[in-house]
Amino acid sequence: MLERGEGAHSPSICTPLVGKDRKELLTELAEILLKKPDIIEWRLDFYEEIQDINSVLSAAKDIYENSERTPILLTVRSQKEGGQPISLSEKEVVAVLAEVCKHPYVAIIDFEVSNQPEHIRYLRKISKENKKKLVLSYHNFSFTPPKAEIFKSLFLAEFYGADAAKAAVMPQNNQDVLTLLEATREAEKELSIPLITMSMGGLGAISRIVGWMYGSSVTFAVGKSSSAPGQVPIDELRKIIQLTKKVTDPENYHSHQIGSI
Repeated sequence: MLERGEGAHSPSICTPLVGKDRKELLTELAEILLKKPDIIEWRLDFYEEIQDINSVLSAAKDIYENSERTPILLTVRSQKEGGQPISLSEKEVVAVLAEVCKHPYVAIIDFEVSNQPEHIRYLRKISKENKKKLVLSYHNFSFTPPKAEIFKSLFLAEFYGADAAKAAVMPQNNQDVLTLLEATREAEKELSIPLITMSMGGLGAISRIVGWMYGSSVTFAVGKSSSAPGQVPIDELRKIIQLTKKVTDPENYHSHQIGSI
């Protein structure tokens, strides 16, 4: 589900669940499951009743019971990092994530590494106590920062004891995409936890296809609806990744070359 290793395996494919109510969530979930993702991310910031913890828990239970054992990643993306506007404060978001952690409904939670250190430490404690994995993430929907800043966010996630570090940035040109991939490759050699990285938008779509070759362990794809720009439909993404693995396999390349002589 979350593993390390530059180019060692195909990435896990995660698809977003963005329904605004329980009916939409379950309809969307049924369509997504037909495409067999490895992980499903429930973007709770899209949920209309996010402020009602009983409604959140009830919806989480419904998703869990109908997910065919697909691991659920729970995310409340903040508006400053590309999420939907919500009425909850950061402290209230922490309380929601902590409460859901106490139940078997989710396997992983996502929290932004830019949040208050005391909130990060508290969620790390609660998630560990309830045997949930913690992804600490960084998103920049405006531009791609220097490689050193991407490094900083990834290393900070490890410093806080996260189970995985995530960085998603927006490119302005092709060089920005290379910056993200180079940062991933170099960070993978230094960090001891799995990385999840991507360059967003149309320019960055290639990073969702080849990021695993540089050390990214998870890529995000469209199951029914997109949660970020540049996500590729899951069926197409899986085929392209499989083809990429085939043509970049040294044994396949060697056999092809010999057969062409």
